[in-house]
Amino acid sequence: MSYELTGKLIEKYDAVQRTETFRIREFVVEQTDENNGRTFTSYIKFQCTQDRTSILDRVHTGDQVKVFFNIKGSKSERDGKVSYWTNLDAWRIESAIDAAKQQVPVQETYTDMPAADTDDLPF
Repeated sequence: MSYELTGKLIEKYDAVQRTETFRIREFVVEQTDENNGRTFTSYIKFQCTQDRTSILDRVHTGDQVKVFFNIKGSKSERDGKVSYWTNLDAWRIESAIDAAKQQVPVQETYTDMPAADTDDLPF
């Protein structure tokens, strides 16, 4: 299942090559919500992996962004102790301003349509 979140990009880190075949890059988005006249700020840390680490190259710190992501969970067991992790895996990021422009409906005007009261009908 895919999710999306809009907020301000406040931090983006360099890509890290964890193993010979695994590359990761993390970034943080600030999101503010208003509730009953109060403002709540959250800092959400995402990760990109493999070839998706380059999606951050198109946006800059301070930009309003829209992040598309999946929630991934994992479990590990070491020395008899079980640990769980949750990762927010970003697979697309775009400027929130550009995304809003793309969703504005375009109104078309038809100037060469016949008038509604013409009697062209064959019956």
